[in-house]
Amino acid sequence: MRGDYQQLVDEISAVLAAPATLEDRDFRLIAFGAHDDGTAEGTDGGAGGAGGGGAGTGGPALDPVRTRSILHRRSTPAVRAWFEAFGIGRATGPVRIPPDPSAGVLIGRICLPVRHRGVVYGYVWLLDDGHLADLETGAGGGPPDPRIDRAMETAARIGDLLAAEARAGAELGELLRDLLTGPAVTREAARTELRARLGGAADGPLALAAVVPWALDVPDGEDGGPVPGLSALPGALAVCAVPDQGLAVLARPRPADPANPARAAADRLLRSPRAAGAAGGTGAPRHGLAELPRAWREALAAARAARAEPRLGPVARWEDIGPYRMLTELPPAAGPDPAVAGLLRPEHAELARTAEVFLDCAGQAGRAAAALAIHRQTLYYRLSRVAGLTGLDLGEGEDRLLLHMALKRARL
Repeated sequence: MRGDYQQLVDEISAVLAAPATLEDRDFRLIAFGAHDDGTAEGTDGGAGGAGGGGAGTGGPALDPVRTRSILHRRSTPAVRAWFEAFGIGRATGPVRIPPDPSAGVLIGRICLPVRHRGVVYGYVWLLDDGHLADLETGAGGGPPDPRIDRAMETAARIGDLLAAEARAGAELGELLRDLLTGPAVTREAARTELRARLGGAADGPLALAAVVPWALDVPDGEDGGPVPGLSALPGALAVCAVPDQGLAVLARPRPADPANPARAAADRLLRSPRAAGAAGGTGAPRHGLAELPRAWREALAAARAARAEPRLGPVARWEDIGPYRMLTELPPAAGPDPAVAGLLRPEHAELARTAEVFLDCAGQAGRAAAALAIHRQTLYYRLSRVAGLTGLDLGEGEDRLLLHMALKRARL
């Protein structure tokens, strides 16, 4: 569909003789035109993405908002709010936006809302240095310029494509969720349908990322909806929310760094208002769809580990989470071992941390004291209190193992 978007944007650019850009409703660039001199057009509210070419319209130079958008591939929340204040999300026809140097908008814009069945899916932006002044009323106050009707008809065709892409993405997400968490019969049907939809990618290397937790009931923020569309996650093949677990992203790995696209998607999703307090994780890459349910459990485990141990995150790889690979397999409702329960009470937090650091340092007192920034005698005193509270002998390997695992488990 991306080539179709480019063709339609070029049509609008040629009809109105102005550089045009197309963004989705979250202000991410989909396609763009170009100046006669070859200077690439960026995005008015956001940027990054495919495009190029253009109708050779000629036009004004970039202003700071557009330049920043090109460099950062997305608008700031302030810029987005500034444009949305003109009612573009509610408009059904062109919206003229005047320049405002204080906002970094040195060149005026005309925004054509892109809708399908009353729902806004994106915006076509036109740079206007004054030559489009009579577009809505016609020269000398006459009837509207017929070119605007042609441009809006093309915008409606773009809306049809964006809506179809959104539906396809939602259907892929539903199939992914069924594959990851459904009963055996449902998984088999979902795997068959996903293979048909994804083509050759379904039988190649795949990677899964999880974001935990993912709030479905917070007000829409920058992400624009409870589940982001595929256009928001470059390299993603499918995305879905798994109730009471998290958000899943299926991506195609790169040969040099198999987990990178999945990890990059999780890192981007962690900036969403729906990911407050969340962490991300990736499972080990798989070949084909059959082992994705296991990869999903690994991704969830890695995300839980990243929340428990910030040093592992914000997006942890399952291969790197060490003992949490085993600890996350334990039933979530399992309580602490009775011997350690007293040590885990809030008033003994300092003692618990001391014991954990000591054990992390393989029982080496000098290293542990340095890590805790305390005197060695203070360390010994605290460890004696730990032994008294738990009844465990820290000179015994099995007692150390029990205490160490219990303290790590408590973080989850």
